[in-house]
Amino acid sequence: MDLSPLVEPAAELTDAELRRYARHLTVPEIGEEGQRRLKNARVLCVGAGGLGSPALLYLAAAGVGTLGVVDDDAVEASNLQRQVIHGEGTLGAPKTASAAARIADLNPLVRVVEHRERLTAESAEEVLAGYDLVLDGTDNFETRYLVSDACELAGVPHVWGSILRFDGQYSVFWGAHGPTYRDLYPVPPAPGTVPSCAEAGVLGVLPGLLGTAMAVEAVKLVTGIGTTMLGRVATYDALSARWWEIPLVPTPGRAPVTTLASAGDSAPACPAPGPQPGGVPTVTAPELAELLAARERGAADFELVDVREPYEARLAAIPGARLLPLDQFESGEALARIAPGRRVLLHCKAGARSERALHLLRAAGRTDVAHLEGGVLAWIEQVDPSQQAY
Repeated sequence: MDLSPLVEPAAELTDAELRRYARHLTVPEIGEEGQRRLKNARVLCVGAGGLGSPALLYLAAAGVGTLGVVDDDAVEASNLQRQVIHGEGTLGAPKTASAAARIADLNPLVRVVEHRERLTAESAEEVLAGYDLVLDGTDNFETRYLVSDACELAGVPHVWGSILRFDGQYSVFWGAHGPTYRDLYPVPPAPGTVPSCAEAGVLGVLPGLLGTAMAVEAVKLVTGIGTTMLGRVATYDALSARWWEIPLVPTPGRAPVTTLASAGDSAPACPAPGPQPGGVPTVTAPELAELLAARERGAADFELVDVREPYEARLAAIPGARLLPLDQFESGEALARIAPGRRVLLHCKAGARSERALHLLRAAGRTDVAHLEGGVLAWIEQVDPSQQAY
């Protein structure tokens, strides 16, 4: 959809800006006026990770005057495979600070506003205030719905992207002119049914492609050039090097967003813990620590099974766990290796794979089974911070 420019042009460009943006100025569709619009633009990027990294770098290089960065995480070694705005020198630093330092080195003419926090229903309205456009580079459904709802309430467009393994998607949402994220995905998926990048992995170069495409949409919206992705969703399969595009229209009769709430308020109810039929029994990390201590004293009997891959067990482990990767549960091999009649506790990195193994054991007739809520990441955070998350 062709739209009017989102931002009014700034008064003028300095000599330094004329030199820096010379290649933009010679593009007729952008020119000096378009560059002045970019200079006057305030763009908020939610997430300084895989998608946010290339988007922020290219928007800074393009001369967007103000870039806001929302993120509450610190830089970890496992980020560097794809989050190219960070580096070895900022390991352990807040991602907002790392991103701000890199942007300042790339283009000191850009003002960076750090929002070193997790976006919540309580904070979203204040954080978004004053921005012309929002980029959503987050990796969880709760925040994606929140960003969409907050942008709808604020009346601003937002550019969305998503990646997993070899696949990527992106689009533009704007409630005032077309569909929103809720028109693409009306209902959040049930918890545990869609793996995160931490669980499923992602090709490291893929976010560079999708994040850059998101930056292109931001430039088009700010300057009013070209045809935006509003009303269209693009998907990319890196293995086949193919793009697809599907049309998207507002859902007839969908009630407009009037208040902000976490996505969980509109998600299907999660099964309660415990061994009831169809439920997903869990133990917390502190509870598992107590059970392991009791097993050491001879006061409890159970088998703790790690369903991750061997390389993951080398990076972080829960003492006393036995390694049986998930593919052995899917092939049936693991069933013969677990003593019948003994309680089984399962764990993986974050919980998705161990829940899958739990359902496979139940289908095979094992009933005394539970899995660790939050996986080894929860164990590290709540019980053993001496280990490093990966």
